[in-house]
Amino acid sequence: MSVLLDVQELQTRFRVRKGHVYAVNGVSFQLEEGETLAVVGESGCGKSVTMLSLVRLLPPAASIENGQVLLRGEDLLQIDQRQLRDVRGGQIGMIFQDPMTSLNPFINIGTQMAEPLIYHRGMSKKDALDRSAELLEMVGIPDGKARLREYPHQFSGGMRQRVMIAMSMSCEPAVLIADEPTTALDVTIQAQIVELVKELRDRSGVAVIWITHDLSVVAGIADRVIVMYAGYIVEEAPVDALFEDPRHPYTVGLMGALPSLGGETGTRLTTIGGSPPDLVDLPDFCPFHPRCPYAIDRCRTENPMLEPVAEASDRGHNAACWVDIRDVKVQTETDTAIAGG
Repeated sequence: MSVLLDVQELQTRFRVRKGHVYAVNGVSFQLEEGETLAVVGESGCGKSVTMLSLVRLLPPAASIENGQVLLRGEDLLQIDQRQLRDVRGGQIGMIFQDPMTSLNPFINIGTQMAEPLIYHRGMSKKDALDRSAELLEMVGIPDGKARLREYPHQFSGGMRQRVMIAMSMSCEPAVLIADEPTTALDVTIQAQIVELVKELRDRSGVAVIWITHDLSVVAGIADRVIVMYAGYIVEEAPVDALFEDPRHPYTVGLMGALPSLGGETGTRLTTIGGSPPDLVDLPDFCPFHPRCPYAIDRCRTENPMLEPVAEASDRGHNAACWVDIRDVKVQTETDTAIAGG
């Protein structure tokens, strides 16, 4: 597969009274044709800001300080606003976290869905409405033509999210960014939305960036995973390699917090102690070290680079950590066995 999206050294800041919030700090990654890339981490780790920076959907207080966002070789950070409008919706579609705040409550669904088709594809209003009805039925909303006349409040939360998915896919974009699209939905509807996106991906070949804090969703949809913390990528790997052999302590902590169907009744989930760092006063050493059970002296003085993991089963597995946590875990298990024996 060929590289569709190439992001290099992306840095995004927010101006605040105390200075600057260092929200995205030198993020680099690639997205291949037809690939699904999951971006995971706690709230505030920089996932959404990173993806909004790709299409420059940022508030006035934000600024992109450095980097390149190459979509098929064209740098989206250098094009003008008219060209950028052609990219948004036309080449990159977005599903936002809360569809109720993304859909205009005063305009019916049909008018909102027809707009990108008229703008990007040059369709007549009639053809755009006919296509919108087809799209609604494609995402599982029956009687699409009649429902085009309805307003967002007449749809359930899951149905509104399906409308957003239909809108984001209407112009057949090359990239679909899904920003926690299942967060506000119940578990059953979450599974339906995940399956719907997978079906659309397989049918159209669109490349997907799936932003989430839920690693259990990642296992069922992603080809590759990026783990973010404090605006940095701390680990990236193919999905199977990440679950089988996580190499960053933060990734291990996230996985330990997942509930297990096979776990004993009454067993407490693992928690990551402490809180994320203040991004206004971002340290120049490892930002995770105050919460890390494996921290060494070097972690308190230097911030590790994202580098290939030694002896990893997959060459695409990278982590930013000074410690080989496999050795630490083996030593811990040995000491426990000696103490107990």
